[in-house]
Amino acid sequence: MTKRSIDSWIKTPCGRAKYAELKSKTGVFSQIRLYWFVIFAALRDWNLSNKDQIEDSGS
Repeated sequence: MTKRSIDSWIKTPCGRAKYAELKSKTGVFSQIRLYWFVIFAALRDWNLSNKDQIEDSGS
């Protein structure tokens, strides 16, 4: 399964769900809201461990 690059920045399941919701909307203000969300979600999740990377490792 291919991993989206956004998953390395937004690490919580609720954040990824909100990202998918915002990504599906169109319009200028929707795009601004999406970028605003990605910036702050990435800052908030900066210190969290990425569970996808732990599960994918073979050791």
